[in-house]
Amino acid sequence: MTITQLQYVLAVAEYRNFTLAAEKSYVTQPTLSMQVQKLEDELDILIFDRGKKPITITEVGKKIVAQAKNIVAEAERIKDIVDQDKGFIGGDYTIGIIPTVMPTLLPMFLNTFIKKYPKVNLIIKEQPTEALIRNILDGHLDAGIAATPLEIEFIKERPLYYEPFVGYVPNNHRLADRKELVTEDLDVSDILLLQDGHCFRDGVINLCKTPKNAQDEHFKIESGSFETLVSLSDEGMGMTLLPYLNTLDLDTKKQQQLRPFRNPSPAREISLIYHKSELKIQITEAIREVISSIVKGAIAFQDVKIISPLSKN
Repeated sequence: MTITQLQYVLAVAEYRNFTLAAEKSYVTQPTLSMQVQKLEDELDILIFDRGKKPITITEVGKKIVAQAKNIVAEAERIKDIVDQDKGFIGGDYTIGIIPTVMPTLLPMFLNTFIKKYPKVNLIIKEQPTEALIRNILDGHLDAGIAATPLEIEFIKERPLYYEPFVGYVPNNHRLADRKELVTEDLDVSDILLLQDGHCFRDGVINLCKTPKNAQDEHFKIESGSFETLVSLSDEGMGMTLLPYLNTLDLDTKKQQQLRPFRNPSPAREISLIYHKSELKIQITEAIREVISSIVKGAIAFQDVKIISPLSKN
């Protein structure tokens, strides 16, 4: 039994197809199939039922796959121990970032990080929170950047920064004359929201009171981008809320439509999340240090109230 054989078993278990598993493992299909077969012969059991499409895992195979995940992870930890002992910060590192954070945060830290740590091959993927959690558990991501708290047992959370909410209020809105907003004035029925699946949307809903006249609405607009929400707001369709970093690149005219919240300002906690096994922790810490130092200069707010991304329902 070898680590490579166990890695091939995990690939087949994930993709339920030998050809695709071989492609993802960067080996030929005959090589992968032969190694899996050798392991099955050694153990004198079948891990996979090849007679079904897609391939299924046998009952004993499920137990072997679960154990294989632990063994492969521990093997990777040995490499980590050596790297940390040598003070080496390098190698492949895959990180996922939620869509409402990636466009603003990535340009702020990426260039600094790759210059400071040129031996790290940073692979960045934009994914919603649910996908980040699943992929961290499955070992497809080394870490993620998401709104927290998530309160998940196998995930560690290291806060990076606290990003205040800012109102974008058109001139014809009922709150247009306010210099600053209070949460009691917000009504979700006249706020333009991101579409389902965005944790920022859930944070806004948690911040607002129950809509008064939801049954009288003549339209409902949800979008996947803050830019669209701002444009719709400019057309008089309602106000919207933006994360603070998304307001920095607005033009002068749009800046005049922004309304801060009265302290303590509602804010979202943005954290670096990773598996409790702490594989590649030296790279994780390097990313945290770079992001924290850069964003600290961009967000000067101190008095904030964290709004949970977890739905009340």
